[in-house]
Amino acid sequence: MSDSASTTPQLETHPSKPTIAILGAGAWGSALATLAKANGHPVRVWSRQGELTLAEVVAEASIVLSAISMKGVRSVVEQMQAIPLRPDAILVTATKGLDPVTTHTPSHIWQTAFPTHPIAVLSGPNLSKEIQLGLPAATVVASTNEIAATTVQTAFFSNRLRVYTSPDPLGVELGGTLKNVIAIAVGTCDGLQLGTNAKAALVTRGLAEIIRIGQYWGANPQTFYGLSGLGDLLATCNSPLSRNYQVGYGLAQGKTLETILTHLEGTAEGVNTTPVLMRLAQAQQIPVPISHQVSRLLNGEISPQVAVDALMLRDSKTEIG
Repeated sequence: MSDSASTTPQLETHPSKPTIAILGAGAWGSALATLAKANGHPVRVWSRQGELTLAEVVAEASIVLSAISMKGVRSVVEQMQAIPLRPDAILVTATKGLDPVTTHTPSHIWQTAFPTHPIAVLSGPNLSKEIQLGLPAATVVASTNEIAATTVQTAFFSNRLRVYTSPDPLGVELGGTLKNVIAIAVGTCDGLQLGTNAKAALVTRGLAEIIRIGQYWGANPQTFYGLSGLGDLLATCNSPLSRNYQVGYGLAQGKTLETILTHLEGTAEGVNTTPVLMRLAQAQQIPVPISHQVSRLLNGEISPQVAVDALMLRDSKTEIG
């Protein structure tokens, strides 16, 4: 979800459709812009290298969708606070991560800055390159404001992207964020060629870990069995298109984290999410064994094989819990 791009899509004129502003012209933002334009919406896209200013892009937009990386969210939100928005503008976040300073989710940052605007979260098993190729996909729009959720659903729903709604934005957002950490572990498992049995076990226990964290933070556990939880986890853990999977796979091949990130197209949000997650888990005493080993691996404290051995040597217990 990088927000860099060499060109800025031109505004199309469809007066009968509400205008949509996309913040971030990377692979994810560009894919979403393409889908909205195909549905007949006037679309403006903003990037730091683009021709249009942020104020020009969001002017009179009915939907403002942020597809920027986590590290850029706070600065963009601060810029947005100085720009007049439509009173009824819906703010949508499609960013998957946790703020390293405050540990807040993107939606929390947006809602705090714009308390009178409805906030929605868009997340799901959505590999940008597949969507850009026109392959079918499904996603979830979650909001406590039902009208906002259905409005965004209508804007992006098509025969290429099936859009569902949810009343649990926290669960949808955490599912998309936390699965990136598990994907690093699964990429490591595949890089070590540990087989299908090990991978299945890791994905399943990873989902249990995500649900455990989500419940501690107040999300509906059922949300994590849906598209933004299990669905996104399966997509990210089974495709070399996943940047987080690539990180784990590369580490298992003996590459350094610095080398992997240098050659990666876009941002592997799981690398940035892991230390924030560990701070929160330790403060709240939430057991996160897989995330703990991913953290040690990313910090260079252990090798990929030692990380796997540490998980396999954990004490016996019942499966549920």
